[in-house]
Amino acid sequence: MRLIVSFTLATAVAAPAWAQFARAEDAVKYRQGAWYVLSQHFARIGAMVNGRAPYDARGALENAELVAALAKLPATAFGPGTERLSPKAKPEIWTEQARFREHNDKLVGESAKLLAAARVNNLDQLKAAYASTAATCKGCHDAYRNN
Repeated sequence: MRLIVSFTLATAVAAPAWAQFARAEDAVKYRQGAWYVLSQHFARIGAMVNGRAPYDARGALENAELVAALAKLPATAFGPGTERLSPKAKPEIWTEQARFREHNDKLVGESAKLLAAARVNNLDQLKAAYASTAATCKGCHDAYRNN
């Protein structure tokens, strides 16, 4: 009985997050959708910090909240079977899972800093946090995304 309970617990703990998707195609759609929505809200902040749109503290905050929340979502959808469906993703995502997770963790951290900067309503701080977050995005794209 202990063996069965131990095996069941070990299996449950070891079950990857991507198992929430019924099909690999669903995981790809999920992560692509999350990246798309994240990029739209990040671009709105970018327009403000780069002078292409007027600075709007409330809008910056709302968009930063969404970026910070959305940054946590896509990484769980890079499970086995999705690599064959991902022409934009380099194979290293699946062969360097630990390093890829580090990139994602950095994005989550930088997004939190972006949110903190948006909360203080200081355009210079928002610009700095935006630049740092954008550099994090670029670093991951350079390492793991085909052009």
